[in-house]
Amino acid sequence: MNRYELTKNERTITYVDEGVGDPVIFLHGFCGSADYWKYVIPEMAEKHRVLAVNLRGHGGSSTEKESYGVEEMADDIRLVLDDLEIQSASIFGHSLGGYVALAFAEKYPDRVTSFGLVHSTAYPDSEDARRGREAGMEKIEKEGIKPFVDGLVPKLFAEHNRTGEEADFAKQIGYHTPTTGAIASLEAMKNRQDRRRIIEISDVPVLLLAGEKDEVIAPEKTFTANGPHIYQSVLNGAGHMGMLEEPETFVKVLKDFLENFVHPKPKE
Repeated sequence: MNRYELTKNERTITYVDEGVGDPVIFLHGFCGSADYWKYVIPEMAEKHRVLAVNLRGHGGSSTEKESYGVEEMADDIRLVLDDLEIQSASIFGHSLGGYVALAFAEKYPDRVTSFGLVHSTAYPDSEDARRGREAGMEKIEKEGIKPFVDGLVPKLFAEHNRTGEEADFAKQIGYHTPTTGAIASLEAMKNRQDRRRIIEISDVPVLLLAGEKDEVIAPEKTFTANGPHIYQSVLNGAGHMGMLEEPETFVKVLKDFLENFVHPKPKE
């Protein structure tokens, strides 16, 4: 994969850039990286320009010790688009990446061709979830990133996928997440807003993609709205990591959404 680095406003943002065509952006989840999309990028780059951006504090993108929100993470995506002179793109966010995609769609609606939540939700954290974020921040502060990732990753996969190559792959990515980036991201997720309305009132097509066996974000938390502009799909047998667990079906859903929902061919 072609990897690039942008340094601007004292920030470094790393990303993958492949293919040509209508731009598509992929945003990974917490303690992940652009490599989460290793199966998706080659397939999608056949007809699209694909950018997989590493969120701040992940995959070589810089972070600061002071706190920030998903809104500032969305600003990083705009910096990349501006640098590459891309006016608008379809933005798909996995988990944490979905929260960033929603913030981007709210803040920069004219830069979005379509957007999608992948194993993500527009709901804010519940009080229990907020306490869980705080416990995670404390654990990382005391024990470091590796024990935290060892506890996190198995929960991301459906039960039958919790051991093996892909789970090990996700762990190795997670181990390289700086503690400052992980802690700041947990705080950003804890403090994010309710953005269900952004999906409901969207002027562009929206993809809502869930895993049937997702124990982190249940499908009903993803499917928060219905309407002619909303495309819903469930990956049977997948947990929270459909791009690694069911990559062929995952790509098929994306292609169908983009080719028939976002860029439909005119009827003859």
